[in-house]
Amino acid sequence: MDVNRDNKIIIESETAPTLPFPIPGATPNGVFAQLLNLDASKGLVTTIIHIKAGATIPAHFHKEGAEAHYVLDGDFVEDGISHGGGAFFTHAANVVNGPHSSVNGCRVLTLQAAYVDPTNPDFHIVNE
Repeated sequence: MDVNRDNKIIIESETAPTLPFPIPGATPNGVFAQLLNLDASKGLVTTIIHIKAGATIPAHFHKEGAEAHYVLDGDFVEDGISHGGGAFFTHAANVVNGPHSSVNGCRVLTLQAAYVDPTNPDFHIVNE
């Protein structure tokens, strides 16, 4: 059951649709997301990112706030090193993270301190 009351959100993640998530520079049709909370006034901005097998997300940073990732399952490759379920990463605003990828696919719980606009993301690719 999804509930939005008293300035809090309660969602059963299985009910949240998985949508294409076009991240700049990422493998087309390789990244999807369940958007659990996009309203920073109701707590941390929360998504479950699905990275398909073979997909990549370029090295990048966010200017607007800190971000944390918790690998739910699969293999999450962070800057060339593979991590399985239970791995946790966090970084402050303006800190480069990635590139991200997955060999066999993964799901990553992502928490952000600032609002994320899927149509105009705070996503800045690092030119290597």
